[in-house]
Amino acid sequence: MKKFLRMILAGVLASSMIACGGTGGQSTDGGSTDDGGSTTLVIYSPNSDTEVEMVKPAFEEATGIKIELVSAGTGECVERIDAEKENPQADVLWGGMNYGVYVQHPDLWEDYTSPNESLIDEAYRQGDVKCYTNYTLSGSGALILNNELMKELGVEVKGYKDLLNPALKGKIASGDPTKSSSAWAELTNMLLVMGDKAYDEKAWDYVTEFVAQLDGIQLDSSSAIYKGVADGEYAVGVSYEDPCIKMLSDGADVTVVYPEEGAVWLPAAVAIVKNAPHKDAAQKFVDFLISDECQALYAATTARPANTSLPLTNEYMKPFSEINVAYEDIPFCAENKSDWQARYAEIRDK
Repeated sequence: MKKFLRMILAGVLASSMIACGGTGGQSTDGGSTDDGGSTTLVIYSPNSDTEVEMVKPAFEEATGIKIELVSAGTGECVERIDAEKENPQADVLWGGMNYGVYVQHPDLWEDYTSPNESLIDEAYRQGDVKCYTNYTLSGSGALILNNELMKELGVEVKGYKDLLNPALKGKIASGDPTKSSSAWAELTNMLLVMGDKAYDEKAWDYVTEFVAQLDGIQLDSSSAIYKGVADGEYAVGVSYEDPCIKMLSDGADVTVVYPEEGAVWLPAAVAIVKNAPHKDAAQKFVDFLISDECQALYAATTARPANTSLPLTNEYMKPFSEINVAYEDIPFCAENKSDWQARYAEIRDK
């Protein structure tokens, strides 16, 4: 069904491109216009319907620019942008963009620094790479606990070290970082905070002990982790913030714990496609994503705004002031990804 829908969306997109190129006029920002004279911005995105339905109408109302959205997984979006690079069809990749994607495809993006860049947390602003803008944060260090099972076991979990309690052996749900992006983020979080210094051998010693605690449980689906905990299949799930908070807000009998040793938030980014047909409109979209107006929308969700000074209005989200927030060396982790995944596989397969 999803594949069929994507085919329909692709057809609609192709038709709109022909119309824009053939009979459409040009807006003052260089973008194509529909019969009413408004610009149409073409966005490829892996984001959820909930996020799209929150941001899209707000942007369209604020700017008068219409969004034509093609939904697909991150890999498919990037593959399409790469395949179309001689004749770009998309203006923006919204979500799924990060340092790793940039390293793999450095020639697909336009450099752009928004005038709103100073509004977001300094830790998540652009560095040397100017072709993507971080707009929201995903917590990679989140532990979800089944309250009933934890009470039966008589175990308290405040952080990663507590997962080594013998009573939890075989009762922890976790993913495989060689296959899952969320499990990979959890591994790099552990390696950052569980040694005497970031990513040292002591941290790997912890990972070895943790894998032994799993007793062979390595789940292929990230959703199987938090759902399995909520359903009572596992006492603890090593997961990420967004779905865990959703389970909590939906009334599941669970607790969400941020490791006291340190929890990492990884930014999600937006990027303008190289030689985007509607570059000025694309820049306005980037500006809007990190504006106070749009960041306040994110502050009400289970994804954190990159402007961490804004108060969170979701009652289930704990503020940063109550969490030991750690900051990952994103380029370093990206450079070592293949080696670390291979090392984890060796530990897993022993």
